[in-house]
Amino acid sequence: MLLPSIASLIITTLIFGFTVFSARPDFNLNISGASGEGGEVLGVGEENASQIIRGALPENQNKPSGPQKKKEVKEFEITAKSVVAIDGETEQFLFTSNPDELTPLASLTKLMTALVFLEHNPGWDTPYEIKREDRREGGRIYLFLGEKVTVKDLFHLSLVASDNTATIALAKSTGLSEEEFVKKMNEKAVSLGLNKTKFSDPVGLDNNNVSTARETAKLAKITLSLEDIRQATMSKDYRFKTSDGKGKVVSSTDYLLKNFPSNGLKIVGGKTGYTDLAGYCFAGKFSNNSGQEIITVILGGQTSEERFQKTRDLAEWVYNNFIWDF
Repeated sequence: MLLPSIASLIITTLIFGFTVFSARPDFNLNISGASGEGGEVLGVGEENASQIIRGALPENQNKPSGPQKKKEVKEFEITAKSVVAIDGETEQFLFTSNPDELTPLASLTKLMTALVFLEHNPGWDTPYEIKREDRREGGRIYLFLGEKVTVKDLFHLSLVASDNTATIALAKSTGLSEEEFVKKMNEKAVSLGLNKTKFSDPVGLDNNNVSTARETAKLAKITLSLEDIRQATMSKDYRFKTSDGKGKVVSSTDYLLKNFPSNGLKIVGGKTGYTDLAGYCFAGKFSNNSGQEIITVILGGQTSEERFQKTRDLAEWVYNNFIWDF
């Protein structure tokens, strides 16, 4: 009786051990001895550690790593208050100078105004009559009291000529009051993760409209990827007629449209801004012959000419000093 019992016990043990061994995963995650001082598994971020434990590759394993800087790079010098350049695909920062300094946005505000408007567009052909309370100073005046134009005209006047009166009218054409519209702008900023960006008016005349170059670059990336906004900012001129047939022509405030394409580069969108406190500002989107896109932002430039020349120089510097491998 004793021998059969011992034999049975040995067989059971062998079977159990084989089953446990077979159920193990065919890789070994050696956490002990692989962690740094903070307890982090080397090469494993918190966001993908659970996937590796399950035996799956991280989701970003095959995503583009972003452009790589060349070994020998000449430093880029600029005197503007805050400057960034980012890769249009990965949002990798390619150049920064005081990227998190809070500064007035001036008319770069109109990019957010256009974004919020598109979410409340009453229809491009909707007519709007200019009212006394729509009048805003600053820049050239294209619309006068009692003139009727379409919402499409207001949209283009805001982004092409940076017309302040047209921008207020555009916001009100949605049926929202100016205060309600500004609230929507701030809510949109929060939803986009622009936590330092705040708005007090839809135009940019209020210097309480503030952001950083870092967050403005993200806003420009989002807005200039929308065809309606991009196309409007690429218009050198815009022609329209009031309801009584009076023809008008406005010219773009973006002088770079006259200087590109250049050296294999082209501009694919942009917006200007200026107040005494904000200085001369510009946010632009560029592309090379291979289709790699970048976003540049200059806040607090000293002169109008400087913001355009330095924007062009910065775009060329980035493409000359970075390599895209994907």
